[in-house]
This record gives sequence, C-alpha cells and structure tokens, in this order.
Amino acid sequence: MTQSHDSAAGNSRVKWHVLAGGFFGYMFDAVDILLLAVAMPVIIADLGISKADGGLLATATMVGIGLSSIVVGWCADNYGRRKTLFWSLMLFSILTAAIAFTSTWFEILVLRFLAGLGLGGVWSIIVAYIAETWPPKQRGRAASFVLSSFPAGAGLAAFLAYLIIPAYGWRALFLCGAGAILAAVYFLVFVPESESWKKQKEAQKNKGEKVRIGEIFSRELARNTLLATVVASFGLIGYWGCTTWLPLFLTQDRGLSIETMSLFFVVLNVGMFIGYNVFGILADKAGRRKALVISFIGTAITLPIYVNMTGHTALLVMGPVYAFFTAFVGLMGSYFPELFPTRVRTLGAGFCFNIGRGVSAFAPFAMGFIAQSYGLTTGIMICAIFFCLAGLMMFALPDIDQQTQPTAALRPEVQGENSK
Repeated sequence: MTQSHDSAAGNSRVKWHVLAGGFFGYMFDAVDILLLAVAMPVIIADLGISKADGGLLATATMVGIGLSSIVVGWCADNYGRRKTLFWSLMLFSILTAAIAFTSTWFEILVLRFLAGLGLGGVWSIIVAYIAETWPPKQRGRAASFVLSSFPAGAGLAAFLAYLIIPAYGWRALFLCGAGAILAAVYFLVFVPESESWKKQKEAQKNKGEKVRIGEIFSRELARNTLLATVVASFGLIGYWGCTTWLPLFLTQDRGLSIETMSLFFVVLNVGMFIGYNVFGILADKAGRRKALVISFIGTAITLPIYVNMTGHTALLVMGPVYAFFTAFVGLMGSYFPELFPTRVRTLGAGFCFNIGRGVSAFAPFAMGFIAQSYGLTTGIMICAIFFCLAGLMMFALPDIDQQTQPTAALRPEVQGENSK
C-alpha cells in the first residue's frame, strides 16, 4: 500500500513538473519566434530591406521548424523525451542570442533557419509528455494551459521590445532569447523521462526494433496523419500570415508608435492567454474536436473585424477579442497526440504540427508580396479564409472524446499488450 501511495505521489509530482517546465519551455519558444515579429519594423528600416525580404526572415524560421519535425520527433521516440527537449531548447536559445552580433540580412536569415531546427522540437515533445503524465479528463486544460505560455511569451517579447529597442536597439533585444537555457536546465533537473516511453522502449529492445518514420503512414494511421497535417497547415498559414505583419500594420497603417504598438501587442496576448485556458476547459467539457472547430471559425470571423478597425481605442479593445479565439494551437496539443500510440506519439503529433508550421513558412513571405501590391489590410484578411478551411477540415478527423478506445488500440503491438 505504501509503495502504491509513493508511486501515485511521484506521478503527481511529475505531472506538475511537466506542467511548469512545459509552460516555461514553450514560453521561451514563443519569445524567440516573436522577437523577430516585434522587431520587424525596426529591422526593415535599419537594414533598408523590403517587406518581402522581412517576410523571408520569418519564412526561414518556419522552414527550419518544418524540417526539424521529423528528425526531432524520431529522436524523442527513439532516445527519450527529456534529452531531446534539452538540446532543442539549448540550440534555439543560443542561436537566437547570436542574432545580436549580426550585421547583414543574410546572417540573420541563416541564424533564423538554424534556430528553427531547435524550435520545432519543443511543441511535439511537451504535448507528448502531457499525454503520458496527465489523466485523460484533464489533458485538454493541461495542454491548453502549458501552450497558453505562447501568448504569454509573445506578450513578454512585445514588452521587452518596448523596454529595450528605444534604449539599446533591436540587436540587444535578441539577447533575451538566451533565457530558454533556464527552461532547459529545469527539465534536466526536475522532469524525469516519461514512464510510458521507457516501457515502450523496453518492449522495442526486446523485439530489437526502432521507431520508423514510415509507421505514421501505416494503414491504421495514414488518414489521421494526413488530415491533421492539412488542418495544422491551414491554421498556421492563417496565424503566421497575420501575426508576422500585425506589428507593421499597427505602426504603418494605423499610425501607432513602436512603444504603443508593443503595449497593444501585450494587451492582445492577454486575450489570447485567457482564450487558451477557457477553450482548454471547454475541450474537457464539450470535446476537443468541437472546441477546435469553434476556435477556428471564431478566429475567421473576428480577424477581418479587427483589421478594419481604424480608431486606436477600437483596436485596443478588439485585439484581445480576436486573440481570444486563436486557442487552436493549445487545443491541437491535446488532440493530435491522441491520434497516435505511445510508440510514435512525438513523431506523429510533431509531424502534423511542425509540417504545418513548415508549410506556413511561406505565408509571411507571400503576405509581404500581397501587402506591397494591395496593402497590409488585404493581406491579413486573406488569412481568415485559411482559418475557416481549418475549421471545416476538422469534421473529417475523428471525435476522440466519443471513441470508446483510443487510436493507439488500433496498433497490433498494443492490442497484444492489452490482451496479456
């Protein structure tokens, strides 16, 4: 009895460490990505580059993230969640800080691409950890809370821009990216390796097997893999297409100063933080697929309303309303991992989400071209179409909360284990 109690207490401690470590790890993931967006107006002016060139810097980051999804997911499923996450956090923190010492557009481009290779691993490993340490009835709110650190990180990036850029310039801002080292150390010290992964790894050792990338395209899993990738692609094309250019839209089209824009962005991300956690509760109560549909459609409706606001007060009020509905990244964090068994969970969920990120890499670049010809308002409004498509595509995926057995049960090796 005592041993069982100690084990339960240990599991409880682990899930809370996963929650805390995951929150701060993904928060710095957001800080490192969004530092570029909030600094973009100043970088364009300082280096004398075009909007399309500025968009290409964001594109390089997303391409790196997309390419990392397969490699990082494969490493996490074969060699462990904790070790892979540690090196992912270390890689992107050091490379982001290195941008402070660049002098040309091309140097920033290379460093953003390389940093993307590290950034791509964080989301997929953290959501796998949550799926393997939190009970099913709490996974929606746990994943949404951890991933709500993204708007917290975006708000922090905007606040740091407000403090640092006017006094020290945009290069000094990127030194803040090194903060992810603290999250890496936290995971190394306080978060043990996933017990589910260790059991699966032991079973693989006995059979002399390693996880193969092709497994997520097996007959049982291919449909979920492809459809979830399409949903992530549509949603993230919309998100990065508009988010990359919102700071420039607010300063150039709506006449805000860099300082005021940064504060507006902080307020907008407060709305997003609240939305992530409200939708997490909704996901556990009403179902994760339904919550995702509402999030996508709500974003598609509120984004055009927001960018057509002209008054500064209206923009300040409507920004958090629009951002409230952009909770789909948190919801995908609780939905995607359960489309796959433990054996390929990080690889499968990471592939869907990060390939979506990789595809979305071209959105900032494309929106930069559209903005040059038709204006930023038109470019950002086009993103609403992709949010709508993502919402509609969700109906083609399974309603995992209504299934009596998880997708993992479809795997032959899991069926064998369950029958023992």
